[in-house]
Amino acid sequence: MQIPQFLTCLWPGLAEIWWRGRFSAFPAAVAFAIAVNWLLLTTFFYTEWMSGLLVRMACWIGLAAWGFYVIRRVRELPAMLAPRVVSDEPDRFADAHAAYLKAEWETAEKLLQEVLAIEARDPPALLLLSGVLRHTDRLEAAELLTQEIRRLEIADAWHLELAAETKRLQRMKEAAEPEEKETKPADLTAA
Repeated sequence: MQIPQFLTCLWPGLAEIWWRGRFSAFPAAVAFAIAVNWLLLTTFFYTEWMSGLLVRMACWIGLAAWGFYVIRRVRELPAMLAPRVVSDEPDRFADAHAAYLKAEWETAEKLLQEVLAIEARDPPALLLLSGVLRHTDRLEAAELLTQEIRRLEIADAWHLELAAETKRLQRMKEAAEPEEKETKPADLTAA
């Protein structure tokens, strides 16, 4: 990992928002900003609001809480950036890929669900799952999944593969449409 990644741990809530997109960390980031601004105002500009002893005590308590938070985030950052790498569970993506290549769709889907239980925003696993859904004729689910993948900022590096999967889905949908048109008149004559 690089130093800029660790720098996001210095602002409480920023690492979760930046790397994982967790807006549940937004209140912590805002609270930290309010606390820092309040301490700066009461220390340098409006010294009459609080006595100097209370301001110093608040600074030390805030500094201790900030240090605790930074140490905790630095320890959790590797798991936040690459959960499959640091997980105690074995990485089943290679097995899922092998099952996909053998056309064992149920096995591949089960293994991909295990991979996604560890890292729900993993673009390769999501793309492979979309392929499994496409091969098992669940085209609507595969299309919805590709749309969700497209919304992930982490999937920007996978835009070529995503475009190829979208084209495959479109071809399968177009191939399925003439079959539906052919079966509809037959169904009407049978009734």
